[in-house]
Amino acid sequence: MTAITRITLTGALLAAALLLAALQPARAETLDRIVAVVDDQVVLASELERELATIANQLRSRGQRLPPRDVFQRQVLERLITQRVQLSRAQRVGITVDDATLDAAMQRMARQNNMTLGQFRQAVEQEGFEYNYFREGIREEIAISRLRQAQVEEQVTVTPQEVEEVLETLDDENQEYRLGHILVATPEAASTAQLEEARERIEQLREQIIAGETDFEGAATAFSDAASAMEGGDLGWRLHSQLPSLFAEAIDEGLQAGEVSGVLQNSSGFHLVKLMDQRTQGGERVTETRARHILIRTDGDVITDEDARLRLRSLLERIEAGESFAELAEAYSEDPGSAARGGDLGWTQPGQLVPEFQGAMDALEEGQISAPFASPFGWHIVQVTDRRERDVSRERLRDQLAQQIHQRKVEEAFEQWIRRLRDEAYVDVRVEL
Repeated sequence: MTAITRITLTGALLAAALLLAALQPARAETLDRIVAVVDDQVVLASELERELATIANQLRSRGQRLPPRDVFQRQVLERLITQRVQLSRAQRVGITVDDATLDAAMQRMARQNNMTLGQFRQAVEQEGFEYNYFREGIREEIAISRLRQAQVEEQVTVTPQEVEEVLETLDDENQEYRLGHILVATPEAASTAQLEEARERIEQLREQIIAGETDFEGAATAFSDAASAMEGGDLGWRLHSQLPSLFAEAIDEGLQAGEVSGVLQNSSGFHLVKLMDQRTQGGERVTETRARHILIRTDGDVITDEDARLRLRSLLERIEAGESFAELAEAYSEDPGSAARGGDLGWTQPGQLVPEFQGAMDALEEGQISAPFASPFGWHIVQVTDRRERDVSRERLRDQLAQQIHQRKVEEAFEQWIRRLRDEAYVDVRVEL
């Protein structure tokens, strides 16, 4: 039985470089006796000594003092037992690591240390470490990693509500909001009739805006009594603390970008606000593109590159003659994901699409259609239908929080899971510590 080499798979086995410096030859005189039995596996005295030497060297390299020998030996043995418990469970649930997977992992380790596989093997052996022992240790680590992923990580979920709850606890002062505003003013001592007339006017305006009969900016210019009327009601970018409390409350109640609030009232009269955009101060803004395309796939035999290009050239001529791009995409595009939507790909950000497609799309103006071009998926024509600037800081923060919450929950779940595995396993320690 080989000992478990302490290589962490996270980060694509980058820790191997550090381990090589710490490894020392196992003491040849160590009596190879069993020091612990874990289910149907054993831990040998030679493995314990090797692990003790390795971890001791790692601690010294970081300038840390070693604990007393008996404490240190007990900690390391428990670590090996925990590894054996996981390997035993992996075997029971049928997790195996074939040679092809192991070979690929060794190749990655060699590349990350700027070595060929032969050079990497030589470096391991020069440190006095048997290469096959090292290799089998990596196999065991991959098996353990797969077990943890299947039984812990994949069982942990993070709900949008959990992320939003954390977002609500963050300081909102780095958020900026761009609001549109419409005011129907009322006199200082307005009568009931005056108030009712003003409310009716603004409610009618809101209904027309929501129904699409007029846009917010046009309504503000035509009917708003506010000073911002000539700017289409645009109040510009403001921090949360700079917003009138009435407007801030509408934001806090969940007004989303593009939405128009309900009718708000204060001593000035009746108001509508529209959240035109939101961003984080110093945040990240990207240009998003909305496009549609027609794809013709090739197989090299029946449909060649030239066939696909000519078919798209014919479709392009029909579009230029007045036929609908969407209808032709629905009829002829071989992209099942977008054909039913008239070729629409929705909003995309830079880097989301393959480079060939991204480059062709980025070269187009709004409304322009490309010439036929090739990508790994086949041949395309693409039309840009819209572009917009959007702050993605909030989305990136939301993604980061989701990852952080997931990691925290995985760590908590792992502690419980490993404790349960340890409690359920048969463990017989055969050495006094």
